[in-house]
Amino acid sequence: MKEFDQLHPALQYHVVNSLGWSTLRPTQLAAIAPIHAGAHCLLLAPTAGGKTEAAAIPMLSRMLREEWPAASVLYICPIKALLNNLEQRLSYYAGLVGRRVEVWHGDVSQSRKQRAVKDAPDILLTTPESIEAMLISTRVDQQAWFGNLQAVIVDELHAFAADDRGWHLRSVLHRLDQYLKRPLQRVGLSATVSNPQELMAWLAPSGKREIVGSASVSTGADVTIDHVSSLENAATVIARLHRGQKRLVFCDSRSSAEQLSSMLRAHEVRTFLSHASLSASERRQAEAAFAEEKDCVIVATSTLELGIDVGDLDRVIQIDSPSTVSSFLQRMGRTGRRGDNKRNCLFLTTNDNAFLLALGITQRWSDAWVEAAVPPAKPWPIVAQQAMVAMLERGEMPTHELTAVLAGSFPELAHAQIGQLVEHMVEVEYLDRSEAIVRVGPRLEREFGRGHYRDLLASFSGSMLLTGKHGNAEVGYIDPTVLTGEQENRLILLAGRSWRVTGIEWSKKTVWLEPAKEGGKARWVGGARSLSREVCQGIRTVLAEGAPALVMLSQRAKTELQFLRDDMSISPGTHFIASRPDEATVRTWTFAGTRANRTFARNAAGTGAKVRFDALSVQAPASLLTPAHGTRLELTDDELSVFDEAIKFSSCLPRNLLAETVVGRAFEIADNRA
Repeated sequence: MKEFDQLHPALQYHVVNSLGWSTLRPTQLAAIAPIHAGAHCLLLAPTAGGKTEAAAIPMLSRMLREEWPAASVLYICPIKALLNNLEQRLSYYAGLVGRRVEVWHGDVSQSRKQRAVKDAPDILLTTPESIEAMLISTRVDQQAWFGNLQAVIVDELHAFAADDRGWHLRSVLHRLDQYLKRPLQRVGLSATVSNPQELMAWLAPSGKREIVGSASVSTGADVTIDHVSSLENAATVIARLHRGQKRLVFCDSRSSAEQLSSMLRAHEVRTFLSHASLSASERRQAEAAFAEEKDCVIVATSTLELGIDVGDLDRVIQIDSPSTVSSFLQRMGRTGRRGDNKRNCLFLTTNDNAFLLALGITQRWSDAWVEAAVPPAKPWPIVAQQAMVAMLERGEMPTHELTAVLAGSFPELAHAQIGQLVEHMVEVEYLDRSEAIVRVGPRLEREFGRGHYRDLLASFSGSMLLTGKHGNAEVGYIDPTVLTGEQENRLILLAGRSWRVTGIEWSKKTVWLEPAKEGGKARWVGGARSLSREVCQGIRTVLAEGAPALVMLSQRAKTELQFLRDDMSISPGTHFIASRPDEATVRTWTFAGTRANRTFARNAAGTGAKVRFDALSVQAPASLLTPAHGTRLELTDDELSVFDEAIKFSSCLPRNLLAETVVGRAFEIADNRA
């Protein structure tokens, strides 16, 4: 039987007559049989390759054939913008065959959620954090709400897998399995990974698995790098280029996105803004601009990187550079969706480091290389978090049962160490125990009980933010550090506009705003980016051999590259290049990446020498730069405390498991890799 003929007759009819498609794409056809068979699947296709339909159409077909009752399918996305973008499309597909879709995340009203609980949809679009909230909610009958689930579709799987949200997601899926007669069928969607077999095995540790499609890297695109030296110059270039076209500009910080938006509006460019610290209404304006606007600029952080259907977008412009080839491909993939429009990306770099990074990223892309999606090593903080939310979900359970649930969620970890973690959490009162039954402990209540345990539900930490309001309207969220100091006339940037602070209610975490003509600053606390060895080696290749053949450099960029090559004197075949001596220290260009150089620097610092490092180099006495591969690294208490605050739930961990986590994630030690 041909693949298309395997679909339920109603789906066959609507694909041809309602959607107007003569057939499905190859990946969409190939996905039908394994999804119908109930296999765990990883569906791979380039950006805009139809992965959503490859999963949704066979899943709807199976839903009809097997008469699944609601709610039967979870569709999980990493960001709200993608959920909002998919809702209309999936609702249309489902509605053609009499099925319903609902969206559920933090911006959705409580009344809408209550209606969904009373009348469950067939497909629920949501996030891992929202599922977690449902699992612990006293307003949700978990068995009734989750008991009919059959399958889960995880969009942008590589984005989940690459950080702790992936471990959180996978554990939540395991806990959902406890409500079901048979485990959920797991279907992942991804466009940009080099290790699909490992990613598939990570998503579904057991059961029949199948990989459908290919995610090979396409190097057919127009890529240009221009070194403009400042954000003001970047705004001038954007204002003058491609008038009449829809341009999406990516910034890698909220502050630079705010500043650039303000500058573009000063150039009288119609500008929209999207980042995580804006109110839902402000973000929806940017999302709507994708569908409705023509001559405009949309400035965004990574909130608009993933999967959103941008329709007739003409240009992608990148301020400075993302830190991975995967992000670059996702962003460039927003273009090229019309037959007459080739994929394109213009880099506008504002400093030497960003210029080098753009060259390194595009060098690796020119080699048709992309990162593997590798989950963070040693997920002990998430094991601790899952122990606590399991108590909120279940109320209480025997110690051995809690340990078994955690072991099922994290089969990669030693059962004995999971037991040690539970015992430690009892000892430090995150958990309480009597007669071998564990329950919520007093410290858990004290540290996480505020706001219905909101901070406990997410695997990531965010700085405390204040809500900026103009009248009754929320504008966005403000980092308190921007409000420090004594200023009579305090101006800030938010949503790309200038505001005057008229009042602060710290008890309500509210900042009152009035529009201002100009001025202001934007600031949010964020961590420094880590660069991989492979990207750093791409930078080294460019410095040694010149710009990638597939990338066009502006005259300014050519001049800057020649200056850097002459200054650093890097020759082909050289790995370690020592230069710029400073008394007893020397700057050694390793091009080894952040983790390796941190390891070099840590070993050198142990001698008492003055040491500095970044992803490309280490500044220390040359005789002290010895590799530490294949050895164990023992951290002192002072060293642990440096990383302690960066790891959420670290206070729940015994010292040995915290040390394992820090070493496995921050240093390049072979024996401590996950």
